[in-house]
Order: sequence, then structure tokens, then C-alpha cells
Amino acid sequence: MDLYQIFITHNRAWTVREIICFSILFTIVAIISFNLVRQQKIAVSQAVSGLLLLLFLGIVFASTVFTRNPTGVHRYELELFWSWKAVYHGSREMLKENLLNMILLFPAGLLLPFVFQRRLSWWAGLMIGVMISGAIETCQLVFCRGLFEWDDIVHNGFGCMAGCMIGSRLQYILVE
Repeated sequence: MDLYQIFITHNRAWTVREIICFSILFTIVAIISFNLVRQQKIAVSQAVSGLLLLLFLGIVFASTVFTRNPTGVHRYELELFWSWKAVYHGSREMLKENLLNMILLFPAGLLLPFVFQRRLSWWAGLMIGVMISGAIETCQLVFCRGLFEWDDIVHNGFGCMAGCMIGSRLQYILVE
């Protein structure tokens, strides 16, 4: 199953209300970014990178939280690295899920150095990834729309960190 099939299988289409709400948020951020560029407080590349990051995170939050149907049950797995135990015992499906979770925030990590217009350390990418993933997992728990698990936070954090390390290198190459 390719990424597109996974995406359409697990995510319903956005409702008109969701599209309007996100469009309003995106427009507000775009106007603020345009004004900051005009006042020369940020570069055009920062504004574009920030808008791309917002768009990406909107899609991520939609697919991991808001387009999922509520179960009515607060589900959680508090054992750290439980998913790797399943992989150790032969679960190829859990291995695939772990790898996809590592890939999930990789693009966000790639964009971060361009948003901040400077190289970021690996730990900054990790911490930002952990915070984004923590917000996703908390929303899943609170709104009963998925399984809260520490493993996802770790995997997403590592993916964001890897993206940030590569993005920092690219940012350094492109600026120098």
C-alpha cells in the first residue's frame, strides 16, 4: 500500500466548515507575513517557508486528529517502546507504522531552518518535533480520535530532528 492509499483510507474529506476555518487562519497568517515582509522584519523566504509549514501542519493535524471519527473512548498506551517489542516479535505492520511516524514530521523539520533563517541544532529539531507530536497525541486523547502513545511522540520527534538536520545543512549551503 503506498502513502496515497494510506492517506485516503484513513482520512475522510474535509468538511466545508473545516476548509473555511483553515482558509481563514491561513489568510490571517499570510496577511501578517506579508506585513512583516513589507516592514522588512522577515525575509520573503521566511514568509513562504512559514506558510508552507502552516499548510503542512494543517494537513498533518487534519489527518491525525480532526478528520478521524471520534470513538468515544480515551485510548492510550503508556508503555515506552511497546511498538518496538511488537516489531521484535515479528509485526511487519508495526514496523511500517513506526517508520511512517518517523517520516510524518520530516518535512516540518526540513522547513524549520528556513522559517528561522538560520541553522538549527539537532536538539532544537527534536524538541520542536516532540512539541508538535505531543500536541497531536494530546488532541487524539482529549477528542477520542486515536491512540495516545509515547512511541509516536519519540518517532515523530526523531523524524523532525532528521529533517531539521538536513534542512540546516541545505540552508547553510544555500546561504553561503
